[in-house]
Amino acid sequence: MKKIKVGFVSLGCCKNQLDTEVMLSVLSDQGYEITNEESEADVIIINTCAFIEDAKKEAIDNILDIAWFKKHRHLKKIIVTGCLAERYREQIFEQMPEVDALVGVGSIKKIGEAVTRALSGERYSSFDDKNTSELGGSRMLTTPPFASYLKIAEGCDNRCTYCAIPLIRGKFRSRTMEELVEEAKLLDADGCKELSLIAQDTSRYGLDLYGKYMLPELIRRICAETDIPWIRLLYCYPDKITDELIDEIANNDRVVKYIDLPIQHINNEVLERMNRHGDKSTIIDAIKRLREKVPGITLRTTVITGFPGETEEQFEELCEFIKETKFDRLGAFAYSREEDTPAYDFEDQIDEQVKQDRCDKIMALQSEISETLNKKKLRTTVKVLCEGFDGASGAYVGRSQADAPDVDGKIFFDLDKGQGLHNEGDFVNVRITEYYDYDLVGVSKKG
Repeated sequence: MKKIKVGFVSLGCCKNQLDTEVMLSVLSDQGYEITNEESEADVIIINTCAFIEDAKKEAIDNILDIAWFKKHRHLKKIIVTGCLAERYREQIFEQMPEVDALVGVGSIKKIGEAVTRALSGERYSSFDDKNTSELGGSRMLTTPPFASYLKIAEGCDNRCTYCAIPLIRGKFRSRTMEELVEEAKLLDADGCKELSLIAQDTSRYGLDLYGKYMLPELIRRICAETDIPWIRLLYCYPDKITDELIDEIANNDRVVKYIDLPIQHINNEVLERMNRHGDKSTIIDAIKRLREKVPGITLRTTVITGFPGETEEQFEELCEFIKETKFDRLGAFAYSREEDTPAYDFEDQIDEQVKQDRCDKIMALQSEISETLNKKKLRTTVKVLCEGFDGASGAYVGRSQADAPDVDGKIFFDLDKGQGLHNEGDFVNVRITEYYDYDLVGVSKKG
């Protein structure tokens, strides 16, 4: 009997990507054939994001694009999973007849049932309680084996007024340390060289299970039971940067000297309206302690422009803070007005063009900062995790400890005389010879 071929489209963040990997594993175990060719698929699953308006539009566009294969190829069914399905379950079935099944974030392990029921002609949906559903599970990796993610918790309790994540993903729930260590050991056995720890709020890890912040202890356990050389920390909140965590970053050679520290703004009035935990002094103190105790640490952050009521003076305060602080990495986003969040009903909503202009100004400012910082790296030698040969540039490409996967810059490098070829996952010493605003260029060195 011919196997049913299932294709996947995975949208959104790396946390969503891990849900895709769990669903891939479930379907593979149940005997379905996974295909990367959409034109060959009998069923296509679209794992969606719905965090901001642009993400929702991208998800809808993908659904409509995939629907073309139902008309012009032999695609039989479209299944929508993830955040868009969870958030707009009624509207999707009402407004998108192309969709045959919906699977919420708490039901991803029922993806096999969704495929079977949809193929039988049923318009299927499953939305199990996202606050009690089983976390984790076997994964079919979609990232290169040398660079993997480990989702240590699900959901969020921070309740920022602009954010729909608690509505979509539910309350914050940590996975047990034992389960995470076992998963890290499996990734290590598969050749993992870089493990990025992720959650909506990674720094909160353990508070719900153990009554205190346990991220430093989790790092120690992973290091004790694996040989993974690089452990990277993403999505750590300024108000939860404990001295214990900083000491672990500073003193553990396997923790890369990098931290993602989303601040969103710096003006106290804006932070209060956002319901951010901690104020300007909290942010400044966290940055000060990190830079003092971990010299040379790479700091990444994100900010929101055009939050309701943000005045020109408050925006200029943010700009001045960015100029003074000189974050190594920074992303800026224009505020997205999300229904069912408190900020949706705030007065003093800001014009879309003003929001975008402010965002563009921040990114132009950061581009200058980044180029200046990169210039200082000329003639230095950095350790690079090789990601392979890039045909477009005609050079090898990789990342240093200062570059997180998917969101930061790259290092392109050629072979020095007498150098052998490099493989994906190799660590390579690269001497920097050129710089751009975000990327670096260099030559690999022996030894």
